[in-house]
Amino acid sequence: MNQVERMRVFLRVAELSSFTQAAETLGLPKASVSTAVAELEADLGTRLLHRTTRRVQLTSDGQVFSERARDVVSDLDELTSHFQGGEAGLRGRLRADMSSGLAEEVIVPRLGEFLEAHPGIEVELSSTERFVDLAREGFDFTIRSGGPNDSNLIARPLGNFHVVNCASPRYVERFGRPSSPSDLDQHQLVLYSSVFGTPKHGFEYVDPESGEVITLPPRGSVTVNSAGTYLAACRAGLGIAQMPIGSATRRAFAAGELVEVLPKLRPPRFPVSLVYLNRRHQPRRVRVFMDWVASLVTPYLAEGRESLGLAP
Repeated sequence: MNQVERMRVFLRVAELSSFTQAAETLGLPKASVSTAVAELEADLGTRLLHRTTRRVQLTSDGQVFSERARDVVSDLDELTSHFQGGEAGLRGRLRADMSSGLAEEVIVPRLGEFLEAHPGIEVELSSTERFVDLAREGFDFTIRSGGPNDSNLIARPLGNFHVVNCASPRYVERFGRPSSPSDLDQHQLVLYSSVFGTPKHGFEYVDPESGEVITLPPRGSVTVNSAGTYLAACRAGLGIAQMPIGSATRRAFAAGELVEVLPKLRPPRFPVSLVYLNRRHQPRRVRVFMDWVASLVTPYLAEGRESLGLAP
């Protein structure tokens, strides 16, 4: 058994947490599976699995190795399928990161179509509100606002998120509707910070005369770290929010749960890019998935402010 075959055996044991079940699914004697893993551990000089009479569990080194080994095996499978022709032959794992809003509203509802067209592909979809480390965490790409701050990353522009100043009718009834930036001194903002303990976002707007982006200090009692909670806090009347216009925001406006405030002080749009590592050879499965994601996200972003029928 060669090294790649040992890696496949190890990955199956890790997946099933059982030498016996791995042997059954691979059609191998249990002794052969145990030997393959032992030889792999000897070659690497580290223990990959904790073995007890009740269960098999990855060690910390085993966890790291399993992530990389899965990619190696996937890349090898794809290289083989490349010469078999057709995108239906694409195989392997994909790992992508994006906001929960994009994942829930744009990608997941259509993901079944992609998987049906590419049954050999396995997708791991992360929905964090933080910047992930593509290389260290093993992501193929992420969708984020702004451009990359690392020369090892490439950004593929997808469009711009339009943003609206909004509050709930309950909040406006209680505290009034601000008409100028100075009025915000008497109002609460729903504050956002992707990681607690880091600076919170203040109120941003584009000066209608100079075109300059003005940032006012954050002022509010509630700080959140997810897009869904940000919207929920605004709907609950906890303050004014600067909400990206997505499907959830449009539904909230249509239901009368949100109203626009300060329409002449529009927040700046922020660019959205698909960011990936600068690799000489990008796996074809990754290129195909990135193109598919871009084909959904770009028109979603283009819908913009006008879809709400808000003040021009």
